[in-house]
Amino acid sequence: MSQAQATTQGFGKWRSFLWPVYGYELKKLLPMFFMFFCISFNYTILRDTKDTLVVTAAGAEAIPFLKSFGVVPAAILFMVIYAKLSNVLSKENLFYVTLVPFVLFFGLFAFVFYPARESLMPTASAEVLRSYLPAGWSGLAAAYHNWMYSIFYIAAELWGSVVLSLLFWGFANQITKVVEAKRFYSLFGLGANLALLVSGPAIVFVSDIRKHLPADVDAWQISLNYLMGMVVVAGILVMATYWWIQRNVLTDTRFYDPNQEKAPSKKKKTKMSLGDSFKFIFTSKYILCLAILVITYGISINLVEVTWKSQLKLQYPNYNDYSTFMGYFSAVTGFVTVLMMLFVGGNVIRRKGWGFAAGITPIVLLITGIGFFGFVIFRDNLSGFIASIGTTPLFLAVLFGAIQNIMSKSAKYSLFDPTKEMAYIPLDEESKVKGKAAVDVVGARLGKSGGSIIQMGLLTLGSLASITPYIGGILILVIIAWIFAVRSLSRQFHQASAEAAEKTIPAVS
Repeated sequence: MSQAQATTQGFGKWRSFLWPVYGYELKKLLPMFFMFFCISFNYTILRDTKDTLVVTAAGAEAIPFLKSFGVVPAAILFMVIYAKLSNVLSKENLFYVTLVPFVLFFGLFAFVFYPARESLMPTASAEVLRSYLPAGWSGLAAAYHNWMYSIFYIAAELWGSVVLSLLFWGFANQITKVVEAKRFYSLFGLGANLALLVSGPAIVFVSDIRKHLPADVDAWQISLNYLMGMVVVAGILVMATYWWIQRNVLTDTRFYDPNQEKAPSKKKKTKMSLGDSFKFIFTSKYILCLAILVITYGISINLVEVTWKSQLKLQYPNYNDYSTFMGYFSAVTGFVTVLMMLFVGGNVIRRKGWGFAAGITPIVLLITGIGFFGFVIFRDNLSGFIASIGTTPLFLAVLFGAIQNIMSKSAKYSLFDPTKEMAYIPLDEESKVKGKAAVDVVGARLGKSGGSIIQMGLLTLGSLASITPYIGGILILVIIAWIFAVRSLSRQFHQASAEAAEKTIPAVS
């Protein structure tokens, strides 16, 4: 009998399938679940709001430049600061110090910076910059002109990498055993997608508020105030829940043994510079494969999303209309992902193993990506059929892109994220903390910036519409590399898990 089977022994068939948790474990699971819910609630609101601000004001063409020249440098700067702070602060204080600036900025943006936007936009210098750039690089000038939105976009992008991937999952990996992770991690993910089901309708509600306001009132300003107000409240709840877990869960030896973390390291804590962190990634095949997974995912999703969002702006040019569509999109994504997590995610990991589960996401992106790009490229050949069903090629392109994004995101939340985080568990403490910081923060940004760099290079040859066939071909090559990395990491993960299990046997006995 395997360890996973032994752990779930005593559960009924359907409970083992849907809710493989013992009653006493709820004290640990539920607050972690709630933390993930609040972080993901903010993630959805920030993701949809940043796209609404940038795409409607600067165009989707600005996104590759923001990710390459804004998000990646910001991520690297964050990693340098975080690595230094990790050497002088306790893990609990490091959590608060990292999270508080995000909460303050998003609150200030809505209530201070956005109302003063007109007086702060460098219109004249942006026009000068545009005159010197190639026609395909007008997105760079637009990003500069709308610099406040650009900073918001960068901070919102970092929320996913820093707060969701680094802070939450780093904390979860610290206090969760492998046998718990196989049952808990997919359930944590349910919190993220229940958040989508809540945040999606919330976005729709506050974005539709303009229907009930006088014509001379800035409806988007009111909507933004509500959206960022919710982000601030959820951020405070995350910190309060983390504080409660530190004092009520981690003091219970059933859930966490502090000696397990302290025992192996009687020597002085190892300090790593930025260069050492990168060297650590490229000298460890295991961490390198993890980095490839994160980077190829980022490139793949970025290549598809920018093309889709360019279609979406044409369909919904107004701030509130765009935000309303994104709210519906998030709600449907949450519904589909919850179904995936209940009936696919955790059960596939437990029954088919890590490698099989980790391989599903790239396959999903490959199939749906080919479908989306195929329609965008050849839709003119289907004009007669499209007209016969009473719609437009533009709306169908938006719809096909939405379906592609929903399927890829549901696969990410239900399979990619849990398997990626499980891969860190058998590693030593140094690899978990600093290797994870480098892979999740910088690796994720390099992934998305890699897609952006590809698009920027192609944009020198023409418009976003003209380079779409090339983007589709590059997507296929990137996903093939992703699949090979999954196969290699699967072998290493099982070997590392077996070695970690052998080391814990003497301590148990």
